[in-house]
Amino acid sequence: MSIEKLGFNKWFQDKTDSAKLADYQMARVISVSKNIYTISNGKKDVFAEITGKLLFNSDSPLDYPAVGDWVYAQFFDDESLAIIHEIIPRKSLLRRKTPGKKVEFQLIAANIDAVLIIQSLDLNYNLRRLERYLVVVNESNINPIVLLSKSDLQTPDEIEKKKADICGLMPNIRIVAFSNTNESGLDSIRELLISGETFCLLGSSGVGKTTLLNNLLGEERFETQAVRERDGRGKHTTARRHLIILENGAMVIDTPGMRELGIIATESGLSDTFGEIAELSGQCHFNDCTHTHEEGCAVLDALGKGIISEERFQNYIKMRKESTHHKTSYLEKRRKDRQFGRFCKSAMKRKKDKR
Repeated sequence: MSIEKLGFNKWFQDKTDSAKLADYQMARVISVSKNIYTISNGKKDVFAEITGKLLFNSDSPLDYPAVGDWVYAQFFDDESLAIIHEIIPRKSLLRRKTPGKKVEFQLIAANIDAVLIIQSLDLNYNLRRLERYLVVVNESNINPIVLLSKSDLQTPDEIEKKKADICGLMPNIRIVAFSNTNESGLDSIRELLISGETFCLLGSSGVGKTTLLNNLLGEERFETQAVRERDGRGKHTTARRHLIILENGAMVIDTPGMRELGIIATESGLSDTFGEIAELSGQCHFNDCTHTHEEGCAVLDALGKGIISEERFQNYIKMRKESTHHKTSYLEKRRKDRQFGRFCKSAMKRKKDKR
């Protein structure tokens, strides 16, 4: 296999410093589990570490390699070990707020062409959760595609109703209903997976991501587990993010199921996902309208007339507040980190001058 078959196209070639290729090879990160990386140079998959320089110069998790990244790497011991020296510029980066109270970014995947957002047509189906996924994907300027699994549990009319509801969120979004049980819709998904492009699977545990991947591969390569009947939740079958190459040459990044999808600094993602609200905002009397109480607010006027649903509006307000709060906290944390860094450097300099 060549690196071109791993997705190294002209876009990445133009971003590569050819002078560095005298000392390094190009490789793609195909697996990340905590601080353990696996990279491929098109010939071999190799465990890799990052250099101390890359580690020292990293200010946030965004500076570390993610699944899908292209990197400059050195291979040692008959290509049984590799060292990652540098990440080349990214075409796209999918990220979220790290789970829990910590306000920091968490990398999901890099250099993605399209994200396959999976919701199952049982207790997991939730338009408000789907809006949250769309905000994260749209913020990264990646094409979202919605896959509705377990279509065998619904009648055709029920499925069409749910598709219409989703189109009400984003009119031009691509939607495919499928079943891992009777395999209906799988051919439509295969048609979406274009050779040479990279796709990422996103969704909660138990929606059928791993089973779908096994069906696309034509073999039971990855372990699956049953969901709980009382709430439709599944266990985390996928424990790491990894890139899989399908027989047709398309690449799919599988990710662990997400029970929490925090957002941070997602202004453009909110505007793209809630397009009608963003458009109405330009008609508000005040430029800094919060759409909560102001006179002359075009958004509240549309809400009162039923043009925007109460549920969609409240979800927009909730996510906008969450995004702004986390962004403010994140910037304050970065400011304190920089101050502490300058203090440490100053202390080290004073100590050195006393010698």
